[in-house]
Amino acid sequence: MADSLLFNPTTYDPAQFDPETRRLLRATVEFFESRGKRALINSYIDRAWYGDFLDFAAKEGLFATFLTPAADGEGAPDKRWDTARNAALSEILGFYGLGYWYTWQVTVLGLGPVWQSTNAIARSHTAQLLADGHVMAFGLSERGHGADIYATDMILTPDGAGGFRADGMKYYIGNGNVAGLVSVFGRRGDVEGPDGYVFFAADSRHPAYHLVKNVVNGQMFVSEFRLEDYPVRERDVLHTGRAAFDAALNTVNVGKFNLCTAAIGICEHAMYEAVTHAHRRVLYGKPVTAFPHVRRELTDAYVRLVAMKLFSDRAVDYLRSAGPEDRRYLLFNPMTKMKVTTEGEKVIDLLWDVIAAKGFEADTYFDKAAKDIRGLPKLEGTVHVNLALILKFMPNYLFHPAGFEPVPPRHDAADDEFLFRQGPARGLGSIRFHDWRIAYDAHAELRNVARFREQADGLCALLRAHGPDEGQQGDLDFLLALGQLFALVVYGQLILEQADLTGLDSGLLDEMFAILVQDFSAYATELGGKAATTEEQAAWALAHIRRPVWDAARTAAVWQDVVALCDAYEMRP
Repeated sequence: MADSLLFNPTTYDPAQFDPETRRLLRATVEFFESRGKRALINSYIDRAWYGDFLDFAAKEGLFATFLTPAADGEGAPDKRWDTARNAALSEILGFYGLGYWYTWQVTVLGLGPVWQSTNAIARSHTAQLLADGHVMAFGLSERGHGADIYATDMILTPDGAGGFRADGMKYYIGNGNVAGLVSVFGRRGDVEGPDGYVFFAADSRHPAYHLVKNVVNGQMFVSEFRLEDYPVRERDVLHTGRAAFDAALNTVNVGKFNLCTAAIGICEHAMYEAVTHAHRRVLYGKPVTAFPHVRRELTDAYVRLVAMKLFSDRAVDYLRSAGPEDRRYLLFNPMTKMKVTTEGEKVIDLLWDVIAAKGFEADTYFDKAAKDIRGLPKLEGTVHVNLALILKFMPNYLFHPAGFEPVPPRHDAADDEFLFRQGPARGLGSIRFHDWRIAYDAHAELRNVARFREQADGLCALLRAHGPDEGQQGDLDFLLALGQLFALVVYGQLILEQADLTGLDSGLLDEMFAILVQDFSAYATELGGKAATTEEQAAWALAHIRRPVWDAARTAAVWQDVVALCDAYEMRP
């Protein structure tokens, strides 16, 4: 069973997709496998630009097929923006290396402002660039103030002919060395406030576009660039005023989802390597995996990884089914960014504790995974930013459920066009959700699900009786600890929904919730120890520490899934 739950290149057949999608996904796997592990590792160590991968993507029309909305595809039957297949590709690219995923990710971000624009000329031009094999870039952040778009120093001066001249610098811009189109955020120098915002399209090949340097020490090119008297024609303007601000935030809403699937892919590859090494290695006359602490760590890593996949797969359905009257995705999306990527760090840490010094060796995938997994929680907004965003949804989610029809699994070959007409990026506190208790009630017979449900109900009781006072509501350190408890409830809900849809083994699911019970207890302890926590809140925290219900036979069965990963996959040399 274990092999079927994790991506395995040797058996991969994404039968849920249409023929062309299956062909492109399998061709991508074959590109990396034919290239081999030695080339993968050497290019990483040498910080070699991944031109061969981009050549492959251009030849196959990979990005053009996956990232051109149907409306801009000129009738091409396989071109669409389909979050399910985009997630599958993102996982594959993460599996082989963060750099390959990153060039895809920043292309996604660069396209966001274009596909949200009504500028038909810019849309047609961008679709042709994709068809020609170009990648894109997203010119939002700046060195002085990161992604604080209120303070942008990219200044546009009207040229008197309907366009502008742009001057300023952008920093930390992936693909900025080769992007056929860079979506750049700036502001007019002659208009104050939000009305002055402008999103425009630039070309990295233009003589007024100056590439300064690569700001990271890695295989990907994360650029600093400078525009000096850059001509912005009317046809290059994508958005103005408040619409430009909304386009920035809504683009990140779309793009941040890919971080969870990158984390999953990285962890899957590292998991195969770690389990195979540990099970083959003999110490004191027996395999390393015979030691109880090693079994526990590998089992925990595996269970957390499967949970990451379950949550992320279910979140895809909510993104694809979103609309003006159903914006639940705006909670589940930052959850994938905040929760799944930090769980990925935990998975790698658990595996590293087992394989120890092996995790530093240059000829392993693992030492790259151990470095790269740290980046994902810090991209497209930090964990803290996304956790603060998640808190906005807590009152309605926990206490004011609304009626919704169940969201079905979404692998249909449809265009997710709503993602590019999300509308104003506000009103998050008014978004309603279906009753989270439904998913928990459906699995009440599982003892750890029931125990975690007790903790979740306790969180509701805390908020009713001893919710944050005025001072605590202004104390982000306190609120973030509270937010971690809330996030676990949301995490558990989508895991349970996806477990139902996939027929997940009940023992594995119960083992998963044993870990969630432990995690809730740890975060409750953290909340109880905060300086801002009241005596009543601290007493609640102590009273809601729970011990999971352990079952030796259940854990042993899950361990068999883990040990089956030994020799299940090894990348071609």
